Order: sequence, then structure tokens, then C-alpha cells
Amino acid sequence: MSQQDFMEKDTVLVLDQEDRVIGSESKRASHEFNPEQPTGVLHRAFSVFIFDESTNELLLQQRAKEKITFPSVWTNTCCSHPLHGMSPNEVDQPKDVSAGTVPGVKYAAIRKLGHELGIPPSQLPIEQFKFLTRLHYWAADTVTHGPKSPWGEHEIDYVLFFVVNSKQDITVVPNRTEVEDVKWVTQEKLLDMMNDSSLLFSPWFRIIVKKWLIGTNANIGWWNDLKETIQTDRYCDYVTIHRFDPPKEHLGGLGNAGYQFCVGSGSNTSSSSNGTTKMGDAGKKQGAYGKIKTHKESKVSQLSHLDEVWSAIVLLYVRPLKSNLESDHVVRTFDASDLLFCDDILCKVSRSFAAVIRQLPATLLVDVLIFYLVLRALDTVEDDMTAFESNEVKIQHLLKFHETALVDPTWSMDGVGEGDEKRLLQEFPKCHSVYAALKPESRDVIADITKRMAEGMAEFVGKDLGQGTMDVKEYNRYCHFVAGLVGEGLSRLFAASGLEDASLAKELYLSDQMGLFLQKTNIIRDYLEDYVDGRAFWPQSVWKKYSKTGDLGYFANQSDEEACYHALCCLNELVTDALHLVPDCLKYLSKLQCCEVFRFCAIPQVMAIATLDKCYHNKDVFTGVVKIRKGLSCKLINNTNDVVGIHAVFHEFAKSIANKARYAKSSGFEDPSYESTIQICKKICELTQSEMQKTKLIRTVDLSLALIAGLGWYLDKSIVASGAAFGLIGRKLLGSLFSPRSSLTQSTSTHTDKATCDNGKKNK
Repeated sequence: MSQQDFMEKDTVLVLDQEDRVIGSESKRASHEFNPEQPTGVLHRAFSVFIFDESTNELLLQQRAKEKITFPSVWTNTCCSHPLHGMSPNEVDQPKDVSAGTVPGVKYAAIRKLGHELGIPPSQLPIEQFKFLTRLHYWAADTVTHGPKSPWGEHEIDYVLFFVVNSKQDITVVPNRTEVEDVKWVTQEKLLDMMNDSSLLFSPWFRIIVKKWLIGTNANIGWWNDLKETIQTDRYCDYVTIHRFDPPKEHLGGLGNAGYQFCVGSGSNTSSSSNGTTKMGDAGKKQGAYGKIKTHKESKVSQLSHLDEVWSAIVLLYVRPLKSNLESDHVVRTFDASDLLFCDDILCKVSRSFAAVIRQLPATLLVDVLIFYLVLRALDTVEDDMTAFESNEVKIQHLLKFHETALVDPTWSMDGVGEGDEKRLLQEFPKCHSVYAALKPESRDVIADITKRMAEGMAEFVGKDLGQGTMDVKEYNRYCHFVAGLVGEGLSRLFAASGLEDASLAKELYLSDQMGLFLQKTNIIRDYLEDYVDGRAFWPQSVWKKYSKTGDLGYFANQSDEEACYHALCCLNELVTDALHLVPDCLKYLSKLQCCEVFRFCAIPQVMAIATLDKCYHNKDVFTGVVKIRKGLSCKLINNTNDVVGIHAVFHEFAKSIANKARYAKSSGFEDPSYESTIQICKKICELTQSEMQKTKLIRTVDLSLALIAGLGWYLDKSIVASGAAFGLIGRKLLGSLFSPRSSLTQSTSTHTDKATCDNGKKNK
């Protein structure tokens, strides 16, 4: 492969100022200096120094003249980048740095020493690499490409030493497309070379030599004390990130970059209390990484939707979701103090989910609440990237979770997670107390799903997901583990409660599809957030059809018209893929009999279809997180009382997506997924058409009531609430006249068995 090929193919690790991996970028894009990114994109690198102990010589290389950045310069033995998607994994986590192990960087060094210098891996035992410290530097390649150079480096560079007994112990066969020349040098020879104005040296090598490598009157250099450097940690610094501006001849570039760290000429800045160094204004440049914008409509726009204003008033003042947590059954069965903790922590870790759990019937409510908290605790263990010594240790905790947390009443875990999730693990015995009081059938379901989900999580721990899942099969498998299994568990809990038919427990496929629909919607919406976090899930078999650079981050460049076009094509295909799950979701909902269970399942589903409509053909997905209006959320919650309302919602949004697709096509947008999108939207509309017709008159009444509510807003809120209640009476009468009665039953907070809704059974 040519240097141009490597620039396009290699995917480097994009970092924030604290050396946290927040995404990926092609090698080319990360090294481009221009007005939009004056110092390129900060990424991870390494610099290897190989020494001959017998002669105290250092192996240098001269970079090939074909290299795009810093060609023909002399530098240390090998300098390159760890990459995403490599095996063994080359992505180190903060815990690897703090421990000084950095296996990812070392694996990358072994790979590149073989590629550039032909040194076999067998001659490079990973345990013999010594990690010393990190330097954050940047430099425009103005010496090669002139003062307006479009190329440069901006790296957090890991310094690695490697010592051999004799140079005869390693085989060096330079790759002439990478390396022009090699030379073993003593300290004196190196200094002579660096004083020769006809020779060029890389800016990062000059910084390392001046700062650490060769001693001065004030400091002992690492090379001067090589045995001590290799055999002890005397010179190791795994905390500080030393930051350097380049020598003055490497300032500028196409982005006209000046000093970033308030210090020039290769000097480093002083350390701050958090172990990094003071950065001056430089933090403003890279500080944008990791701060994902949320796209919201203005308050004026939200208030202009009068039907949604009306819905918010109804949900807040007239017909809020009722909590059954204080019912007699719950009070008699569970320890009040421990249950209070569980309810409180549920609100902290998921406020929106807490409301729909609380409205469940008393005989089911606590079962689902504990099911959610157990899985949230498991997820906290899986998500923590720094608490465990290794992935192997984390995997053992995951695989034993159902045997420890759900068996030992005293089990807890400290130092894992943050905030309320950390507290959940610290005080888990309170959750176990409530779990132990559940029916045996419910405990069996929770333990089984926890075990299987942990096994799935263990499968994905350690996988490099910086560029997403490999293909649709792996994409679906991931969604199954984190959401499909939840659907199965809920179905089994519903059946075990007696509120739903026992056959629902066997609807494994439909339960899985329900979970996949929700999870895929979240993954589609969270493209940029997941990409920046370095743990993305868009399947490569889909997005690589559209990415011209072979990098998932390609789509985030919405200033590029071609990238914008391909991003929307990719997005539309993934939305269409998710829409194919809708018929099965509707089929599952049609099997539910209990009003509260139906509402519990339906609310997330209608939010998902509304979110997909918001995401479809929307370039905002690639520059932030898109969210539906709060008023629309209230309206959707109010419409989740029966199958009629649900079908109307799905019909409306499927029609909206189809209309967006047709409009895009009429505007000249060539979408490869167009026909598939139209077909699945047509199928959804056909499935929901009959129920949609039943809501038209009620919607007309809703609009009238919204106008009344909007007028009443300027009066006392109690008047608004009274007017809303009066309006609901009329709406209910119209509903009974023009809609078939619901087939759902309702369980009240004062009964433990099913009781028929006021509306009775559906007229067939």
C-alpha cells in the first residue's frame, strides 16, 4: 500500500485534552492543518527508542522521502499511532495508563516495528517495553511544505524504551517505503548530527532529547542512567501530560496556528494540581470534543402546537400517571425503608422510567422496579472502564453477578460507577431485601435474565467498538443482549403476575423484537454521542457503503456536501431497518390485556416511532442529539390507553416518514433505501388504517379544547384544570360513540386480581 493509502485507511484514536479516547478519524483528516482545525485533530501516538546495552547506542531512523508528513527527517527508532479495529486491541483505557501497562500502545509498537523495520514480533517481547511518560505536542510541517503547510502533527505521544543486549539480537530490515535509512548512534554522535544544519530532525524527537533523553548539569538524562530507567520506575510519570509548543520554525501552517500552551520554542509548561499541565488557551480548541449539542425547538415553536399544550395540561393537572406504590399489597409485602430506597434510587437513575413503572398494578410494580434496578446495577459494572484491573477481572464480576448480588444478602460493590449508579451498588443489600421478598417465579425470571445478559456483556467487553459493530448480525446480537432480553424478562414477569395470559411468557420472538426496536432507535439517535465516547454501534456493513474515508466520523463533517449526502443515505437505511420491527411490535401490543401493562409497554414504543420520524433524513443527527418536543411526549403518553390510540400514533408517523422520503426524492435526493422505506411505511399504514379513522373526530374536539386551554392559560390554573376536566367528559362520550370499546382490562390499586375496565370488552 502507498503512503496515500495508509493515510486514508488507518483510523487513529481521537482524544480530549486528558488523553481520553472520544472518537476516531482517518490518518489523513487528523493530520490536516487548515483554518477550521489550525492544529489538526488531537490523537494518540507512540515513540519507541531501542538501545544496544553493550555499546550504549540508540537506533535512529530517517523517515522515507515518500512520507507525507515530515519526510526525510531523522527521528527515534519508530514513531506511529495505535489504531482502532486492530487485533490485539490497541485502545488503552485510563486504568492502563495509571498502572503503566499500556498494552494497546505496546501492541501497536510491535506491529509498526515489524512494518517499518522488519523486526519480527518474536524478538520484541511485550513485557520488555518500558512506558515512561506522555507528551502533548503539536507541530506544522512548515519545513517541508512551506509556511502554509496543510500538514502537521498534534499528538499525545507515549514514550517507550526497549533495550537489547546487543544489536545482533534483533533483525533490522527497513521497509524502504517507510524508512530511508537507519543508524546506531552514541550520545556524542547524535549531538553531532543534531548540530549539522544539513540534517533535519522531527520536532517531537527534538523535544524528547532536550527534555529527558540526554542529561544536563541540572538533570540526569534517561539515556545517561539507562539501567535505572529500565529496571525501576524512578523516571516514570504516568500522571502528568507534559505539553509543548513546537520549535518556532514549526509554528503556523495553513491554519496560521500560534502558541497553544503560552510557552514557545519547545519548552513545556508547569504541572497543575490534577497532574496535567497548564494549557493557556489551548483548552478552548479541543474542549469542544465530548460536548454534544442537543437540538431542541424553541419555546415559541413548542407553544405553537396547541394540541400538545393541551396534552401537557391534561397530563400534569387532570390525568397524571397514578402511582400504586402505596397500595395495601405493596405496603404489606415489602420492607418500607428498603423499598423507599429502591424507589428513590430509581428516580435518580431514570426519572422518566420511574413514572411508567409506578403506574403498574400493585402485584407487578415492585417486580419490574427491582428487575430494572438489578439490570442497571449490572450495566454499571459493565460500563465502568477504569475500576477493574483488566477486562478479565470485569468479565468475572459480570459472569458471577447473578450468583453474588442476587444470592448474598450482604453483597455490595464500592469504587465502581459514579454518582447515583455508584450508590446503587454500594447500598445494593437494600435492593436484595426487596428482591428476596418477591414471588419465587419473579426471582427466577430476574436471575435468569441477569445471567444471560451478563454473558452477552462479557462477549462485548474488550471489543473495540470505536468504529461500530462489524455487521448487522452483530448489531442485532448486541441489541438482543441489552434490550431483547429485557423484553423477554418483562413478558415472563407479566405472565407470572397473572395479569397477562400465561402464553405471553412464550412469545420470545415478539418480546425480542420489541426490545430491538427501542434499542435501535436509541443507537440511531445517539450516533455522535456514541462516536465521541468511542463506543459506537452503527454496523460497519451498512455505514461503510457510504463513508468515503472508511471512518464512521466521516458523517459528522456536515460542511462537506458529499459527506452530508452520504450521511443521510446511511441514516435513512438504518431508520428503515428499525421500521421493519414495527409490525411485530404492534402484534405484541395487541396480545396485552391489562391496561397498565399495555401503557407500560406502549409508551416507550410510541416515543421510539416519534424519534425515528424526527431522525429520518435529518442532518442534525450528525451534529448533536435530536429530541422530540416535550409537549409531543405528553400527547403520546395520553394516547397510550388502548390499541386505537397506538395504531393512530404509528399510522401518523409512518405516513410522515413516507412523505419525507417522497419529498426528498422530488427534490432530487437519490436515496438507495427509498423503495424499502416506502414499502415498510405502506405496510405500517395498512396495519393501522382502520383504527386511524376512529380518532379523526376526537382530534377535532381536542383542537377545540386546546384553544380553550390556551386562552385559559392567562387565567387561574384551577380554572384551566376545571375546563380541561369538563372537556375530557365530552371527549370520553365521543370516544364511546365513535370508537369500539377497548379489550383491555384494568387492575386497581386496591385489588390484587384483574378487574374489567369501565369500557368492558371490545365489540367484535
